[in-house]
Formats: sequence, structure tokens, C-alpha cells
Amino acid sequence: MKWRTVRIFIAVLIVLLVVAGTAPLADSQTRVSVGVTETMETYNPYGDSVALLYCIWCQVLGCLGSYSFEKGEYVGWLAERWEVKDPHNWVFHLRKNAKFHDGSPVTAADVVHSFNRVRTDPQSKQKQNIAPIASATAIDDHTVRFTTKEPTAPLVDYLFDRLIITSKAIYDKYGPEVADRKYPIGSGPYKFKELIPGQRFVIAKNPDYPGMKEKRQAPDEIVFRIMREPEQRVTALLNGEIQIAQFIPPHLRERVERNPNTKIAAVDSVEIMFLAMSPKFKPWDNKLLRQAVAYAIDRDTIIATILRGEATRLDGPVGPGQYGYNPNLKPKYEYDPAKAKKLVAEAGFPNGVDVDFYTPVGRYTLDKQIAEAVVPMLNAAGIRAKLQTPEWATLWANVQAGKVPFYYMGRGGVIDPSVALSQYFETGGSPRIGYSNPNLDKLLALERQTFDPAKRKKALSEAMSLITEEAPGHFLWRHHILYGMAKNIDHKPRPDLRIFGEEIRVLR
Repeated sequence: MKWRTVRIFIAVLIVLLVVAGTAPLADSQTRVSVGVTETMETYNPYGDSVALLYCIWCQVLGCLGSYSFEKGEYVGWLAERWEVKDPHNWVFHLRKNAKFHDGSPVTAADVVHSFNRVRTDPQSKQKQNIAPIASATAIDDHTVRFTTKEPTAPLVDYLFDRLIITSKAIYDKYGPEVADRKYPIGSGPYKFKELIPGQRFVIAKNPDYPGMKEKRQAPDEIVFRIMREPEQRVTALLNGEIQIAQFIPPHLRERVERNPNTKIAAVDSVEIMFLAMSPKFKPWDNKLLRQAVAYAIDRDTIIATILRGEATRLDGPVGPGQYGYNPNLKPKYEYDPAKAKKLVAEAGFPNGVDVDFYTPVGRYTLDKQIAEAVVPMLNAAGIRAKLQTPEWATLWANVQAGKVPFYYMGRGGVIDPSVALSQYFETGGSPRIGYSNPNLDKLLALERQTFDPAKRKKALSEAMSLITEEAPGHFLWRHHILYGMAKNIDHKPRPDLRIFGEEIRVLR
């Protein structure tokens, strides 16, 4: 009996450690566990292109800067200041006191090295982030010049919190595989502690980071745990296993608010949700069929019922508060199933057409349930959609490789839409949709090359109108994101859905 008792005790201890995700911290330290839905599949900081990993790697390895929603402008991290020398040349001045976690200085050579690695690393999924840039040059130890292929007004949006800065010395000494896995030494406010692909990413506070000593209430350790089932995240939050839960579905909001130890924090997201229709694949090379999809979807009913009003409808690529938003953008698709059915016939499918429709499951708020509501709407128009629900990691890999013809997806962090529009719709951008239109390419090039805000917004509006009319993507809504939090957590969620440890306060 004694041995049986010991075995039970050991089993319980193992379960508790697994639930906690990491070994216990000292009593005086704080850990915040966050239930997230993204992918964490690689040690290579350039090997994926998702908002969560950009956010984590920026905190660990370092970035030039980020967007401050409080200030309404970009602010520097490693970059102290920057200037446009001429329409083709931008100069960034680095903080002279910036240091890697091993004490070595961060220099312009590290920035140039990181730029070149994004461009040349065989595993890189981030080449679209530097697409407008012809070269990066170290002028001196603390000054970098980026020379663009064409004038690029939104260049900061391409670089800030996307270009991850890694150590050239570590890379040169150990090579990419060893450097990424064993020596992920950065310059950020947090240090790398553990990454288990497909499970969790753990980072620990860097007390030597400038200003960190004053932020004593920032968590000493943050555990990002993949938890794609909403019920799993909510249950873990209510049980105290995690302190922040992303993407609480509207129907579970009350359950979190009723608990005396938890609360809801909401934010209007700048993540655009859309249906992608890749013209590389039949029948989606037919514009009339793509437009039929736009008329077939009753966005207002989905928002009112499934999402319980927790979303803002989109009538184009962006909505209120995002750069270049035009409330009068044309065309505007209203729900019209009869017109949708007519367009299907005009597209050459009088008897309807069979298609596969892919959706994530557990990546976005109620993604599968939304897709299930979309299917009968498509069917009513004669687009017989067969719903496909692969694992998120598999679906995301195939989307990035341009292998998925028709899918539901989101594009996060859209403050200025220039990067996102180029990424998804410009010839030579990412293969995620594979759309190509010389007229659109000219408009997107024009808006990037225009530094006058009024003229640039006009060019953006024309580009967004053309995308809406051509419909390689049909834009649906922006979610009002609900975060579940423990009562002792003080954190204001960001519209771009990034989670920075410095912005979290643990109330003791």
C-alpha cells in the first residue's frame, strides 16, 4: 500500500508540473501563463510569419521598434530615431547602450545581418517584410541605412516589430541551427527560457533591460501555452492554471464574468477577417464566381447571432481607425442570395459548382462555427461547399505555401494596410492567394511611393476599391476580442493582439 501511495503521489506531482508548464518559481517571483491559439513550430525566428511569434521574438531577441496605440505613432526600441534622407534612403540610429543578454553591444552589423538572413535563410517565411528594400548598410556601429527599390512611404511598418534582430557574432560562431536552438541570445526585455514546439514558449524577465527595474510588477516569467479549444482556455482560466486567455467566445463571456477571480477585458481588433479565393485554382479564376461569394454571405446575421454583436462589419480591406479607411469605398456588397445565384450561372455554372472550403479550428474566435454558417449560404447560391477542417498547423503551412484555394482567415496587426495588401494581393508577394493584376500593382506601387498623406490615401483607396471589386478576398469583419484575465492581472489588450510583458502588471 505504501508503494501504491508513493506512485499516486508521483503521478499527481507530474500532472501538476505539466499543468504549470514549467518548474516552480521562487515565492518572490511571478509567472503569468497565457492561453494562445497560434503556432509555435520552429526555433528559427525567421521560420514563420505569425503575430504571436513576432511579438515573442521581439521581446527576446529585439526589434527596431513598435507601434504605440496610446501615442498613435511608431516608437523606437533598438532604434533611437530615424529619418528619411531622400525618397530611397532611410537612416536608423540605434541606441548606443543597447546590449545583448551576454553583454555584447548591439551594432548596425547585427541589423544588417538580420536583414540578410530574412532574405537568404532557406527557412525564412518573412521575405515579404523586406520586399521593398534593395539593401541594408552599416554606416557606423550605431547607424544603418536602408535603401529601397522604389520610394516607400510606409517603410517603418515593414520593419518595426517584424524585423527580428539577432546576433551576428553568435550566428558566425555556431551557425544557424545551433545558434537558434542553443544560443537564442537577444537584447530584449525578456530572455529565452524554453520552447517546446507545438506546446509552449517560456520567457523570463531581463532585469538589466533599460527601465525594467522600475517595472517591478511586470511578470518575472511568461508562459505562452497553445490552447486552441475555447472551453479549455476558459476552464484553465477559472481553475487558475492560466492568468490570461485569448479569444473568449461571446457565449462564454458571462461564465468568466461570474467567477469572482476572473474578469473580461475587451478590445476592438485591427485584425481583418476575410474569405480568400485563389485565382491560381479553378473555379476561383472566375471573377463572377468570386463576386457571387461576396453577395452570398450574410455578414450582419453572423455578427448578430454567432458573434453576438462582438464584431464590426467590413465593406473593404480596412475599417474605421485604420489608415486609409474610406467609408464611401465602392463597390459595397450587400447580402443578396438571388444576385449571388445569378452570378454563379453567369460564371458558367448553371447547375452550380462543387468546391472545398477550408477553415481553421480554434485559431480565431468561433472560426469553425462561422464556417459552418457560411456553408449553407454558399449552397443557397449554388456554390456547393464541402467544409474541410485540417489541424491549424497543417492548414497554415499549406496557406503560406499557396496550396489552399478557398479558405477563411485573418490578417492581424493592420494599422497601415500597405504591407498586408502587398503581401496578399500584389504580384510577387506571398503565395497565400497568388492574385496578380498589373493595374493593382501600379496602384500599390504608387501609394508606397507617395509621401503626401492625402495623395497616398487616395491611391490606397483606389487600390482597395479594385481589390474589393475583383474579390480575390472578400472582407468580413473585425472581431471585438475578449480576453479572460485573473483579477490580479492589470493588462490593457492591444488592438494588434500582441502581448508584451512590460505592459502587464501583476497585482500582489
